[in-house]
Amino acid sequence: MPARSKAQQRAAGAALSAKRGETKVGDLKGASKDMYDRMSEDELQDIAATDLDDLPDHVDGT
Repeated sequence: MPARSKAQQRAAGAALSAKRGETKVGDLKGASKDMYDRMSEDELQDIAATDLDDLPDHVDGT
């Protein structure tokens, strides 16, 4: 599942970094903390790997 916005891609990257032990889980906030708790490393990798070209900065939540 590719990211729908640049903000989502960046949040997934932060959560993925914490999952891999590269950053502290306590440093996560908001969407990245939620993603860390709810998603697997593979799911986070898929979203974080989305190309940022042609993505909006933010998308309203559904």
